[in-house]
Order: sequence, then structure tokens, then C-alpha cells
Amino acid sequence: MKKIDHMSEVFQRSNIPLYIQIAATLRRRIEQGHWKLGDRISTIPELEKEFGVARVTVRQAVEILDAEGLVSAKQGKGTYVIKGIEEMRWLTLEISLSSLLETIENNVPQFLSVENVPAPRLGPKGGELAQEYVFLKSVQLKDGEPYGLVSVHIEKSVYDMAPEEFRSHTALAILTGLSEVTINHAHQTLIISSADIDTARLLKVAANTPTAEVRCVVRNDQNVAIYIAEIIYRGDCIRFDIELLQNLKGENVK
Repeated sequence: MKKIDHMSEVFQRSNIPLYIQIAATLRRRIEQGHWKLGDRISTIPELEKEFGVARVTVRQAVEILDAEGLVSAKQGKGTYVIKGIEEMRWLTLEISLSSLLETIENNVPQFLSVENVPAPRLGPKGGELAQEYVFLKSVQLKDGEPYGLVSVHIEKSVYDMAPEEFRSHTALAILTGLSEVTINHAHQTLIISSADIDTARLLKVAANTPTAEVRCVVRNDQNVAIYIAEIIYRGDCIRFDIELLQNLKGENVK
């Protein structure tokens, strides 16, 4: 009973629905190898007793993992792990522009119509705003499934250099391929957040699901921000790798 009381106390500290918190706990167990590929996870009654919640709440949590393709229920036999976390986290967020371009060049954007265009926002390292921007919003897809929501402001004169390309491909890949544009600075910031209702709907995940929010700003040689992007990725497909052993020239230390 003490364990159940302890779990309940932890869950009550958050305003995130219980079933989402339990799903995150089960997902973490799979990630840490508590349940390996092919293993049967705890039964619904066992999880109900462990977490001290209603059976329907546990079922909702397991259904999330089932929808993600992590587990599969076999009639009369239980629920089994059918995919590893590493298989899901296929999108690597890179820390150099060239590496980033390699990961996004084959992205498939599905452009959305926008009624209320948000104003471009710059952080402390954002440079200066251009006089006019073109705003594009899209859902990024892989194998027909959404994994990222992109909102990008492109400086108007830059957009006019290749309007059809910008409206059919990933904007950053097009921008860096324009010979007329000189890129002097590119900066990317990442924060961990959770999906609001609109984001959850577009990415086909539950509200409050963990997300990785990336802000990317590219400036030209006049210190003007010619590309301002806010990208929200599903947390279950993101991996962030950093090479720590580097010398001052940026070469790997051996």
C-alpha cells in the first residue's frame, strides 16, 4: 500500500492526465531495458495495483503505447514489446548546419493554410528583423505519418528568388542552396515542452505529450534574420547526439 500511496503522490504533483503519466513511465521502462523486445509487460491488474489507479486509466496508458507501435496485445496471452525505443527515435537533431541539412533534405512538408499569421519573434541572438516576411506553416511527414510542425518566416526578397521551391520543399534546404544569399550566422535553440491541443491534433498525439521545440534563426551578412523557424517535433522520434571530445578547431580528439 505504501508503494501505491507513493505513486499516487507523484502523479498528483502534475496536471498532466494520469494515463499519460503512466504511459510515460511504461515507455521509460522499455527504454531502460526493464522489458526487452518480445517480453510481456505487466498485466492490466498488476499495473492497476502498482499505480493505484482505475483499470480504465491503465488501459488508456497501454493503448497509447499500442498506438505508437511499441507494444501489441495478444488475445488471452498478454501485451508484448514489439519495437524498441531506439527504432522510434530516428530523427537526430544536429549541432552543425551542414549536418542538419543532411537530416532534413528529404523531409516531406504538407503545407497548411493559415488565417492569422503570427509576428516573427527574435531572441537575444536573433539579429535584426527584415521589413517584410512570407510565412509558411507545414506538417513534416515520414512514411505518411506526422512527426514535426514547422512555422517559418522567410525574408520576402529571399522568398521571391524561389517561391515555387519554398512552397514545395523544406525551406532551409532551399535557402542554403541560393547562390545569391550570403549566410553569416545560423543559430538553433532546443527546449523540452509538451503538445498543446492544436499541436497534438496535427501530430496525431495526445495532448501534453512530450515534444522538442526548436527555434532556428539564419542571418545574412547584414545581420538581418532572413529565416526564422519554430519547429515542434514529437518527442518519441527525437535523438540529440553531441560529440563532446573536440578541440578548439572543431576536430575530434583522438
